[in-house]
Amino acid sequence: MSKIKIIRSTTVPRSLSTFCNGLLSKLSEKYEVIGLSSPGVDLDEVARREGVRTIAVPMKRRISLLQDFKSLLLLVKVFKKERPTMVHSITPKAGMLCMVAAWLTRVPIRLHTFTGLVFPTETGLKRKILMATDWLTCFCATHIVPEGEGVKNDLLSNGITKKQLKVLGYGNIRGVDMEYYSRRDVVINKMKDLGLRNNSVFTFAYVGRIVRDKGINELCQVMDKLSKLAPVRLFLVGNFEDDLNPISEKSREIINKNSSIEYVGPKYGNELLAYYAAADCFVFPSYREGFPNAVLEAGAMGLPSIVTDINGSREIIIPRENGVIIPSHDTDALFNAMLNMIRNKTEREKMAAKARDLIASRYEQDYVHKCLYDFYEDILKPFA
Repeated sequence: MSKIKIIRSTTVPRSLSTFCNGLLSKLSEKYEVIGLSSPGVDLDEVARREGVRTIAVPMKRRISLLQDFKSLLLLVKVFKKERPTMVHSITPKAGMLCMVAAWLTRVPIRLHTFTGLVFPTETGLKRKILMATDWLTCFCATHIVPEGEGVKNDLLSNGITKKQLKVLGYGNIRGVDMEYYSRRDVVINKMKDLGLRNNSVFTFAYVGRIVRDKGINELCQVMDKLSKLAPVRLFLVGNFEDDLNPISEKSREIINKNSSIEYVGPKYGNELLAYYAAADCFVFPSYREGFPNAVLEAGAMGLPSIVTDINGSREIIIPRENGVIIPSHDTDALFNAMLNMIRNKTEREKMAAKARDLIASRYEQDYVHKCLYDFYEDILKPFA
């Protein structure tokens, strides 16, 4: 008897590699699994690492009517040929295109996971367009999984869908490999080799895209002010994305001129973990999220976090237990929270002591994956 065929899709291959690390190989023990995304070396890496077949279909992250239509036709062709039992998409553009193509080709199970919503922070015509694309995704899907309760509430309260929505476990779709995200000897040695630890300077870390919607403008303003009051530094880890959501020119100037801000670019593997290990506190002043993996990673590394009161972050952080929650877009609140982290050592150390255990109790990777396996088994039972 042939295995049930599942296509897992994302817009760009790095997302497929990141979100499905170790997952596709496990699923392939029971199902025939295909990874689908835009072409790239990361898609080749997924095929090699996970031991599954992959299919490349070019897709643009931004709205491009002509290219989106071409992508839709290619996806229809792929689904007609492969005849999967289920298409499971993640990320917005892949979600819309794959759910429409799967609906057109009558794929029996069409599952989309919302890892975050863009429209809540937009206005005017752009907001309406984004809401319409999310509505279309939900209309064509048979099953919808919001990554957290916040995303679920936004979908329902804004009338995007009236379908049943299911959050798996405590939310989050990746989970955290607690053995990997730990202060292992190799991580501590990497931190020492890079000369990152400086006990005389309080160190904040930010990990993520360097864009406006991550609150980088506010973070730069606060660091410019804090650096005049106390020995402090900020590791700014990530990529600038000037074509999508650029930060202000003033923030660029602060990053370039203020030596307390160390922009180090994107980091991966043990080198990334070395930056977490060298920090005293994680700061993440984002405007919107689905379920921010960086906050989970920082907590697993034993860091207290300062986050904004948004989806995902408010579900991970319990105030005064493993971090602090502040309003988004609020420079004064961010300044006060960061200053208190510096000055109140006792409170900070109490939060740091609880951070790792709290992440392990809710988001350990095997538990998160099991929630997905059980969900698959339930919805695929009629086709077994």
